[in-house]
Amino acid sequence: MTSNLFMVPKMVGFLKKYEIWVFLALAPLLNFVITYLKSKGVIEFFPYTNGRFYALMFLLLFIVKITKGNEGIKNLFRPMLIWKVHPKWYLFSLLFAFIIGLMTLVIVAFYNGDMSILDFEIYIPSLKFTLFLLSWAFLGEVVWIGYAFRELSKITKPFYATQVIGFVWSLWWLPSVFINVGVIEDLPVWPLFLNMMGAAGMCAIVYSKTKSGICVLVIQSMLNMSLVLLPISPDAGDNTYTTFAVLYFLIMLVFMYFMPPKMNAETKELIGE
Repeated sequence: MTSNLFMVPKMVGFLKKYEIWVFLALAPLLNFVITYLKSKGVIEFFPYTNGRFYALMFLLLFIVKITKGNEGIKNLFRPMLIWKVHPKWYLFSLLFAFIIGLMTLVIVAFYNGDMSILDFEIYIPSLKFTLFLLSWAFLGEVVWIGYAFRELSKITKPFYATQVIGFVWSLWWLPSVFINVGVIEDLPVWPLFLNMMGAAGMCAIVYSKTKSGICVLVIQSMLNMSLVLLPISPDAGDNTYTTFAVLYFLIMLVFMYFMPPKMNAETKELIGE
């Protein structure tokens, strides 16, 4: 009993030292467990679809509570209070993914020599579904950008940080993709990784330029929404989603070259620059 009590400070010390890596390791594992329970019928569709996001958030809150206390938890949400940014960033965040979606359809149409793919109607999702997408994007902003990007940027270059986050973000999605529940159906795996690494990069760029979690929420929401509004999901055929993922990633690289996320003075000091 006494030896177990002595282990607690050591475990807390380990968690504080390797906090970000512990979280990045546990996040995909957590969704694997939840998805396994769903596949066995233990969890129903609705609790699974939404609950996995809240489980991810609770995992983060639990870790941050131990390592940084209540102030650390408050810091997670502070970017969501920053809304006074130049309107161009709201416009950019709103249109970026949608424009890439339109570019994707044009490229696929010309490549196949078939313009019929451009004859489409924009699908308008229900208010309920839209609110779900917004809530998922909100939780994603807090977890992957508000926390993971800021923490990883203390120990590595911002670009590398975004790609690590995008990779782990994809690993988090994989169990859901494999059972084809709570995701766009039949998502191909490697384009998913490319898409999420591109998404992490663009979210980081917008966050770096605005420090606003709301702008990040908008750009991520519109990425999700564009896959619904436009016929670019895998069931559209013609490798449309793959083309979209590649294009999103490549354009992210261009923005990353000309508008790289800047590290603040505190972060530079922490990593010794």
